[in-house]
Amino acid sequence: MEARSVDVIPRGKEWQYEPKWDGFRCLLSRNGGGIDLRSKSGEDLARYFPEIVAAALKLKADRFTLDGEIVVPHGKGFSFDALLQRIHPAASRVNKLSEQTPALYLAFDLLATAGEKQLAEQPLSERRPALEAFAKANLKSSLFRLSPATTSYAIAKKWLAQSGGGSDGVIAKRIDLRYQAGNRDGMQKIKKFRSADCVVGGFRYATNKLAGRKVVGSLLLGLYDDEGLLHHVGFTSAIKAAEKPDLTDRLEALIGEPGFTGNAPGGPSRWSTERSAKWCPLEPKLVIEVCYDHFSGERFRHGTSILRWRPDKAPRQCSFEQLKQKVVDPMKLLKQM
Repeated sequence: MEARSVDVIPRGKEWQYEPKWDGFRCLLSRNGGGIDLRSKSGEDLARYFPEIVAAALKLKADRFTLDGEIVVPHGKGFSFDALLQRIHPAASRVNKLSEQTPALYLAFDLLATAGEKQLAEQPLSERRPALEAFAKANLKSSLFRLSPATTSYAIAKKWLAQSGGGSDGVIAKRIDLRYQAGNRDGMQKIKKFRSADCVVGGFRYATNKLAGRKVVGSLLLGLYDDEGLLHHVGFTSAIKAAEKPDLTDRLEALIGEPGFTGNAPGGPSRWSTERSAKWCPLEPKLVIEVCYDHFSGERFRHGTSILRWRPDKAPRQCSFEQLKQKVVDPMKLLKQM
């Protein structure tokens, strides 16, 4: 069951609302002594989360299928970076992390049990009470939580306003529909988009030339810390083709070391390529306002979109301080149930 992205929270008696968790979506199935953890893309996640497998085998029920999210608690939120570290080829590394930073499974739907195999065919208005009863009877492990749900639009608005730190929006589900596997008809997701003023600390050329000329492909964004160091925090690449030649001229005139004085792009990672490591440093002269959906680990999770240039803004005013916000504590939200 997948979600369709929308701009606003839908209203009406046919909707149920849930926090949108910042983790790995996962179907968890138990059939006696066998546990299967399956990602949204169909990949087997069991080897990466042995603590969840072990905890599931200790549950009272021995036949069931849950839909939920795997998250890794960190401080007062959930860490997506810690979650990514689990996808590692070495079992010894995975086992060590499972002990140091154990994951949680947040259950938000029940698709099958030994007594009611066809729960997925029932509407959410019946599946949710079944899930709550199942959770009360079975999910007493410290690694399992029942994800909260509400039919209150006001509460959903509050969740959206305070998203961050582990929750990156709101999910709205139709309570009158069966489990919509493979389509987006019964579920919508709403994210809270924010803006930030960033220094353009560098850029990368596009892979393809424009009219035989190398042009900019993406801008590398930076923010200052309290010590005055400029850290690379993300990128924006949605640049209109018609604007690229003039922008490239403007950028090339500012090429100069070091660009970023703190964390810089192009560091080694399993996702790095030769092309992604090549970038041109710029003098910190340009400020741009960008729109983003999620910020964690001192960087924007996804690519940002350009809102406008800010010639009225001093580069030194572009600090991490502007990104601080009051967010909901996801662990307290879970304890409300």
